[in-house]
Amino acid sequence: MLNQPKPCRLFKLGLLVNPYAGIGGALALKGSDGVEIREKALAMGAEKKALDKTRLALEHIVSIKDQVQLYVASGDMGENLAKDMGFSYSVVYQPASSQTESQDSEATAKALLAQQVDLILFAGGDGTARNVCHVVGNSVPVLGVPAGCKIHSAVYAITPAAAGRVLKQVIKGEIVSVSDAEVMDIDEVLFRKGRVNARQFGEMQVPTELRYIQAVKMGGKESDELVLADIAAHIIEIIEDHPEHLFVMGSGSTVEFIMQELGIKNTLLGVDVIKNKQLIASDVTANELLALIINQSCKLVLTLIGGQGHIIGRGNQQLSANFLKQLGKDNILLVATKGKISNLSGRPLIVDSGDTAIDVQMSGLISIITGYHDQVLYPIANLHSKDLV
Repeated sequence: MLNQPKPCRLFKLGLLVNPYAGIGGALALKGSDGVEIREKALAMGAEKKALDKTRLALEHIVSIKDQVQLYVASGDMGENLAKDMGFSYSVVYQPASSQTESQDSEATAKALLAQQVDLILFAGGDGTARNVCHVVGNSVPVLGVPAGCKIHSAVYAITPAAAGRVLKQVIKGEIVSVSDAEVMDIDEVLFRKGRVNARQFGEMQVPTELRYIQAVKMGGKESDELVLADIAAHIIEIIEDHPEHLFVMGSGSTVEFIMQELGIKNTLLGVDVIKNKQLIASDVTANELLALIINQSCKLVLTLIGGQGHIIGRGNQQLSANFLKQLGKDNILLVATKGKISNLSGRPLIVDSGDTAIDVQMSGLISIITGYHDQVLYPIANLHSKDLV
């Protein structure tokens, strides 16, 4: 069990924000690790959204902020947000530059440990989780706010708001178990070449609330080619019946199989657009996709992340809230084998678009294509429901 602070003592919450987490996602840069990638993303007009996602988590504890003392790094690594939201806070680390690096995340984690915080809330992706793990290990519980492009690790909540809900439970002294969770990361250089090479880098302790904490992403490709061939045949039939439609092909190995059956070059870890069985655009950014679908009939083909159940918001930030708003839920062709669905053990699918209204609109039952003219209904969670607060 998580050690709870004694009554009348402020909960000592360490906060670590990687302000550059996720800036390459919508631009199809497949990550944000490295100075060159961040500079390229910023030059392309990337928006830093990690602070907004951290705010979504902290909003859940604003009502009990008199019970919390925050410990933060300066500027966008935490101080600005703590000040803006009216928390009592202490600055424990000052980065040398406004463009922070991995060493700043590790230095902040060290400073938070020195303050003997009760829990560290950090926002980022798998790279940030590695930085924190390198310093913290299992010495203090942590909780990740998903803000990066790559989130394979099980130390993250399924959404920023979910992180806030778990955090509120902990601060209020409710009984919350703690378990070891894997920290994973992939080689971004290989990732940009269309290869996924994920491996475990360690474990950290996280508060366990099964509704809110994600599982480790299941890697590898589907092995049942007969089932995949049936799924592909179903999708190809729809494409042939709608030659006037644009088909936005999401990332993942199941969609890749469909593209192979069409004989079209595929971006395994990106988003492509086809029309009448011809490639129109490859590895598009969020803005490029929005421009392509203006005044066009459009359908989206995507699959779910094995083991986690995310369909939007993990590795496909090109599928922005604005795109989903124009698309509509009825134009989503979700594909997955029944084995992949079974591995979710009944957990609902997750949509984390960054827009609450879109997430709510997407919730409810959705049809999943599991074979040729074979479909099942499966729920998408409404993670913003008051029933889950």
